[in-house]
Amino acid sequence: MAEKKTGGNKAPKFTSRVQEDYNKRVVPALMKEFGYSSIMEVPHLEKIVLNMGVGEAAANSKELEDAVADMTAIAGQKPVITYTKKAVANFKIRENQAIGCKVTLRGIRMYDFFDKLVSITLPRVRDFRGVSKNSFDSRGNYAIGIKEQIIFPEIDYDKISHLRGMDIVIVTSAKTDKESYSLLKELGMPFKK
Repeated sequence: MAEKKTGGNKAPKFTSRVQEDYNKRVVPALMKEFGYSSIMEVPHLEKIVLNMGVGEAAANSKELEDAVADMTAIAGQKPVITYTKKAVANFKIRENQAIGCKVTLRGIRMYDFFDKLVSITLPRVRDFRGVSKNSFDSRGNYAIGIKEQIIFPEIDYDKISHLRGMDIVIVTSAKTDKESYSLLKELGMPFKK
């Protein structure tokens, strides 16, 4: 994190290196590529949502506590518990039963998490050749599925009870998938060749 100098008695404002790169390099590149007339038109990251479903929580509430601890370590922010909307007898799930957790990251935490994801976490995946270009939702958002939480450096392999996967959704202000793809590629997202 870089510190910006501010005048007067104001506290220093911190920015992420991804945020600085976005402002200095990505914005001019996207303005040139898409012919935007204003920097306000350039797409940006709005939020990153991490979601972890814990199916075992129906039988054992300790599993949900472990998932919340893992998610807190990964995101640096306490997650919100998610509950079922209706009962499903085949899955032995009752209505309003705790079944997972999620975190929404914005601002500096979002940029720091994105930086950690593309520069540390994804390269730790065995036989990693890049993320799919087909995971856009036609509204400019991008979703990644992680199979094991142990790829994050904050998770101690010896202290986990179960391997759990999670969904990571990167929400951008882009109107099309092409704009979103260009934004994420410029920010360093390692797409498959």
